[in-house]
Amino acid sequence: MKKPLIAPSILSADWGCLRDEVLRMRDMGADLLHIDVMDGNFVPNISIGVGVQKHLTEDGKPILPFDTHLMAEEPDYLLEQCREFQSEFVTVHIEAVRHINRLIQKIRELGMRPGISLNPGTSVLMLEEVLPLVDLVLVMSVNPGFGGQKMIPRSLDKIRWLSNYRSNHELSYLIQVDGGIKLDNIGLIWKKGADIAVSGSGIFGSRDKNIINEMKNKYREADAYAED
Repeated sequence: MKKPLIAPSILSADWGCLRDEVLRMRDMGADLLHIDVMDGNFVPNISIGVGVQKHLTEDGKPILPFDTHLMAEEPDYLLEQCREFQSEFVTVHIEAVRHINRLIQKIRELGMRPGISLNPGTSVLMLEEVLPLVDLVLVMSVNPGFGGQKMIPRSLDKIRWLSNYRSNHELSYLIQVDGGIKLDNIGLIWKKGADIAVSGSGIFGSRDKNIINEMKNKYREADAYAED
């Protein structure tokens, strides 16, 4: 059985004590830290910049591996900062980049793991040419820009398609899902073949100190390789 990974999204954290929040996530069993960087153009919101990552370290190393999601138009200008502040994954949007192959190559040349994302209204077929080039595929299960939204059900079909394509073509990218994921629906994405669940309000808004482990347990309950 694969290991399910949980990436709390700091978009829903208390930014007034962000470092303490991240330490708490590590102690609760989080695997990655999902950091949304929004430019106000690609999405109708502005969030923290990449530079905040330098404050989320301990002994010079990230408290949790940084999973940096660039919701920005032509985000080339952010890549050097991502490297400087030790991003492990850097994910860009297929809709926001004119020369996607070149950008993916640049991310890898800078020593980071490239990811590609798509919005709910974008066909998963748009990714087909770059799937052999990336380490991660992020399925947005809400329209990006704001936390606290409900999952769009058709996102589940994209997860299953990506899982089947990966198996059929002997690829190894991770499938990540972000948007509206909570304890009561996380089993759905595990069952369709997801590897990483991003959750903001589902984790930071919960008073349950075991919420991350409970989310991982839903993976064990759901047969990730079988349909209903």
